[in-house]
Amino acid sequence: MTRKCFGFATVLLISFSVYAKDPVFSTEDGAIRGYDPVAYFTEGKPVMGNPGISTTWKDATWHFASTENLAAFTAGPEKYAPAYGGYCAYAVANGYTATTEPDAWSVVDGRLFLNYSKRVKQRWEKDKERYVVNADANWPGVLSK
Repeated sequence: MTRKCFGFATVLLISFSVYAKDPVFSTEDGAIRGYDPVAYFTEGKPVMGNPGISTTWKDATWHFASTENLAAFTAGPEKYAPAYGGYCAYAVANGYTATTEPDAWSVVDGRLFLNYSKRVKQRWEKDKERYVVNADANWPGVLSK
């Protein structure tokens, strides 16, 4: 029984480590699960992007809900792309990477931050200023851990 658990945990760790080396959190749906990063700023909510309206930036495909959002992103991707490549900001602040959910987000000082879940976002919100400082110091070094 222990051997099976150890093997399973090892597979997860190896998979996670390989996955976390990419500078942008991306799935088969695209960067940040196919959601439009500009919409967080313009509509104040997560909006699924259209695969027909997309661009490539930092080796990831980004989808947008409109051509206007695509144009805004293309003109200044650093302004709209989520911090830490779209990995969980709370995780990066604590020295590791984790995936994110589009509805667990916040904008702090004009920067988009994504979190693993709404529950993790609640933790993030309690001391986000400190977490931003820690995450900024840890990024992108956590990708090589």
